[in-house]
Amino acid sequence: MSVNVEKRVDQPGSAEHAEQAWELKERIRRSEGVLKQRRGFFIDAYRRATTHLYFEDETLIGFASTRRDGYILFLAVAPEARGQGYGERLVAEVARDHRSVSCHARTTNEGALAFYKNIGFEVKREITSYYEDGGDAYYLRLGEKASIREKFSDLFRR
Repeated sequence: MSVNVEKRVDQPGSAEHAEQAWELKERIRRSEGVLKQRRGFFIDAYRRATTHLYFEDETLIGFASTRRDGYILFLAVAPEARGQGYGERLVAEVARDHRSVSCHARTTNEGALAFYKNIGFEVKREITSYYEDGGDAYYLRLGEKASIREKFSDLFRR
């Protein structure tokens, strides 16, 4: 069976795929207890961000919403699509457009922390009560020892 993968981008001011992104984020939240943003916050931040999205046969399987400074607001990959390189490719898209890439992750989100560390992010500091529900976060930045573009150049060739 052949799968068609298509990359799309919502530029700031566009929310063409915001509903699909919200639905994917909520599905992950219900099953994993992470990505707990309120709808108003999510939609507002999405509209102000550049969002890279991957679709398999018209089904959204992953997205990354990024501020102008390279800060990743949201990164989500459907559980059934994990392990296929979509998360890395989304981060590579962000890295291609920014000199630095950073994000926050819950200190309890072991899956996200393992993913980020595996691709070269470093914990820069811990922030207590960062999230609205009182949860703590790590501030992570993609390591600067190697050029970000070099680090991810092989992902763009896939």
